[in-house]
Amino acid sequence: MTDDRPVILVSGGAGYIGSHACKVLSQRGYLPVTLDNLATGWRDAVRFGPFEQADLLDRKAVDRVFQAYKPRAVMHFAALSDVGESAREPGRYWRVNVGGSLNLIEAAIAAGCLNFVFSSTCATYGEQDGVVLDEDCAQAPINSYGASKRAIEDMLRNFEASHGLRHVVFRYFNVAGADPEGEVGEFHRPETHLVPLMLDAIDGKRPALTLHGTDYDTPDGTCIRDYVHVMDLVDAHVRGLKWLEDGHASRVFNLGTGQGFSVREVIARSASVTNRPVPVTEGPRRAGDATALVSGSRRAEAELGWRPARSTLESMIADAWRWHQGPGYSA
Repeated sequence: MTDDRPVILVSGGAGYIGSHACKVLSQRGYLPVTLDNLATGWRDAVRFGPFEQADLLDRKAVDRVFQAYKPRAVMHFAALSDVGESAREPGRYWRVNVGGSLNLIEAAIAAGCLNFVFSSTCATYGEQDGVVLDEDCAQAPINSYGASKRAIEDMLRNFEASHGLRHVVFRYFNVAGADPEGEVGEFHRPETHLVPLMLDAIDGKRPALTLHGTDYDTPDGTCIRDYVHVMDLVDAHVRGLKWLEDGHASRVFNLGTGQGFSVREVIARSASVTNRPVPVTEGPRRAGDATALVSGSRRAEAELGWRPARSTLESMIADAWRWHQGPGYSA
C-alpha cells in the first residue's frame, strides 16, 4: 500500500453502521479497510477504503487480511442482529456472532493488533422495565442476540487478562438516520428496522408497517426505545478509538439520548416530517422484544466528550427519508 494513513480494520464495513463508520474514519485521517462477507452488507457501500470479502468464520482468510494491511486497531460491527430471528434460531447467532468474533480477536492478537472497539448492544440488559439503564446495570439478555453480544464482551475481558487486548465496548440503543450527504444509508436484506420499514410503507414500497405488539405496559401499548443517530453513533466509535490510542484503560460506554419514544410516537413524527400518512397494521408481539430500553448514562459525555448532536427524531427521520428517496436506495 502507498497510502500512509493509519489502518483501521472495520469488520462489517459494508453494512449500515459500518459503512458510516468508514466514512467518518476516512474524514478523520484513517484508512478504513472493510472486512465483510456481504451476507447482509452491500458492495456499493464500500467507498471510503479497501475492501476484503471474507467471512469471519474463515480464520485463514482473516489472518491474511491482518498480514496484508497490518491495522493498528479493529472496529468490530459484523454480526447477525435480528432479535426475532435470534429467538427462533439461537444456534445461528452463537455460531456466527460468537465464533466469528473469537476468530477476529485471536487473529488480531496474533498480528499484534491490541486495540479493539466493539459494537455491542443494549439488548445485553434484557427486560428491566422502569429502569433507566446505565453501564452498571445487570446484564440479563432475553434473546440469543443479546446473549451472544454479552459473551463477546466477556471474551474481550478474558483476552485482555491473558494477552493485553485493550478494548472499548459500546452498548448502544436503537440506531436510525443516514449520512446527511446521502453517500450511504440504512438498507438491510431483509429489512427489519422500524424507520426504513416505515418509510417503505409511506412510499408504497410495502403495503403497510406492522406494529409488533400493541399490548405492552406503556402509555400507548407499543414498545419504547431510545433512538440515536447513526452519525452520532460512529462519532462515538472514533472517539473510542482515540481513547485507546491515548493509552486509556478498557471501558464500557452506553450510547443513547436518555429519552424514549414509543413506536406510535415514531410513526406520528414520521408522518409529520414526510407530510405523508403511514399505513399501519397491527400484529402480535415478536419473541425477545423488551418493553422499554432507555439509556441513562452520561459516561460517554463525561469521558469521551461525546454529545448526540443529530439525535432528534426529526433529524433522524429527515436524513433517512432523504436517503430513502435518493439514487443509492433500492427496496
